[in-house]
This record gives sequence, C-alpha cells and structure tokens, in this order.
Amino acid sequence: MIFYSLEEICLMIAAAIIIDWLVGDPKWFTHPVILIGRWIKRVERLLYKVEKTDNQSNRTLIYRGSLLAASTLLVSTGLIMLLSFVSWWIHPWLGYAVNTWFISTTIAVKGLKDAAMLVYHPLVEGNLADARKYIGYIVSRDQEVMEEPEITRAAVETVSENIVDAFISPIFWALVGAAPLVMCYRAANTLDSMVGYRNEKYEYFGKCSAIIDDILNYVPARLTGICIAIVCCIIPGCNARGSVKSMITFARRHPSPNSGIPESAVAGALGIQLGGRNRYFGVWQERAIMGWGTEALRAAHIKKSVVILYSVSILVWAGVMIAWLIWNAIK
Repeated sequence: MIFYSLEEICLMIAAAIIIDWLVGDPKWFTHPVILIGRWIKRVERLLYKVEKTDNQSNRTLIYRGSLLAASTLLVSTGLIMLLSFVSWWIHPWLGYAVNTWFISTTIAVKGLKDAAMLVYHPLVEGNLADARKYIGYIVSRDQEVMEEPEITRAAVETVSENIVDAFISPIFWALVGAAPLVMCYRAANTLDSMVGYRNEKYEYFGKCSAIIDDILNYVPARLTGICIAIVCCIIPGCNARGSVKSMITFARRHPSPNSGIPESAVAGALGIQLGGRNRYFGVWQERAIMGWGTEALRAAHIKKSVVILYSVSILVWAGVMIAWLIWNAIK
C-alpha cells in the first residue's frame, strides 16, 4: 500500500493477530462483515430477477451477479482506503491504529475456537442435544440425524477449512495491501458465503462471486497446507508426514480447488476421515472423502483441530515478526 512500508505492515499485522487472540469480535462492535452482508442483501434485492425462460436469462443473471460482486468489492475497498488515507493524513499513528483494527476484524481465530469449543464441551459431557444445537450455529446440516462422530466431523471440517478463510488469507492480503486489500478479500469471502452456491437460485447469479473467492484463496490455501504440516511436526499426537501424504492423495478430490487442502491436511495429521454423507434439508449428499480414518472420530479431535489452528497462527505471527527483524537488519 502506498502509505505504508512492508516493515510497518508487518507490525500492524502482528498487532492485529494479538488483538484477535485477546479480544476476538466484541459484541458491542458492529462488525464490518455485518455491514458488508447488509449491503449485499440490499443490492441483491435490486439486481436479482427470476426470469429463467431461456439461456439469455442465465447470462443476464451472471451479468447482474457480477455487478453485485463488483459494487461490493469497490465500495468495501474504497471506504477502507479512504479511512486509511484520512487517518494517515491526520497522523501516521492514527493510520497505524485504524489499519491494525480493521485487519484484526478480518481475522477470526478466537471466534472460530470459541464456536468449536461450544460444540466440544457438551460432547465431552455426553449432552448430544446441546452439541447438535451448537453445531447448527456453524453448519447447515440437519442436526437431528447427527451423532458424536458426525458432529465431530462437522466441527473439525469447519475449523480446518476456515484456517484459510479466517486467518491465512486475511494475513496474505494484508501483507499485499494492508487494510484496504484485506477488506476487499473479506468482502469477496462474504459474497461467496451468501450467494456463491451451486443451487437453482445462485448457480448463475453467484458464479462471479464464487470464482473471485476461489482465485483470492488459491495461494493462501496452499500456504495453509504447508503451515499445517510444519506445526504438526511439534504438536503431540499429530502426524506431519500423514498430513502431507493426505494432501497429495485426497485434496484434489474435493469439489473446491482450495478447501480440500486444509481438510485433507488436518485429516491426515489426526488420522481421521473427513467428508462422506451429510443431510441438508432432508436430502442426503455425498462429499469427497479426506483421509484414511485410522482413528474413530471423537470429541477430542475437535480440540486437536483447534490446537492446530492456534499453532498455525503462532507460526505465522512469529514469521511476520522475523520478517520485520530482517527488514530492520538490512536497512
């Protein structure tokens, strides 16, 4: 970013990670993602029209969905860039504070951990009712048919997949362009989570949003796989070699070009099997298998996946600080 050097961006990222570790998402704070989501809903209501009578209507839906994506990315990035410039113009330290805070809002390590542990604790206590309730907060599967292995699998899949979306991708794009570019990424990710579905309604309207999200996550997803393998070298009970072998064997089987990498990495590291049958709104669907499943799924694997998540965040924080030290040493 034109306002800040790589040295300054590294310090802002390191501070943002610490803020997320300690604070997470305060309930009193109107999160930028909530505001982005409101924008998407309002613009979608203006642009989405059901006129599927021929191929031309499909092309029209793609065009309108592209307008939604473009407007969301431009508004999100432009507003943060304006705030960054104004705060930097008032005083550089205010600029640092504003960028650091907005970067921290795109990271969700603590929030992801809290959501996973809400599922873990009732499972350990044998309270399936509460475990089903809390897993419903993070996945859209039919909870009433889920037993401990299925609940555990859903939680571990959520944690592993979101190591990319909730941490590595924000850090990657923050390094490239500080708060404006990382908010651009978060807007793209929010678009994908709201309209990027392959169903009757969003197959064409959400196509642009899904493609943009895949592109922005492509490099971070592969960096995530490397980071998971590295931290598994030192985490007790994790198999780094199994993690790498699982990625090589299973990642390409996932329908997403990115999600299969962290999921297969965590599955191989923990010796479990992810993917398989899930029921959504009464309909059973098959998902690509990740891992060999040498261990039966149990609640403890949720906690281990959280340990992997935090270990990756510590590794990246240390890497950012080392980069800052090297930058200062060679100046």
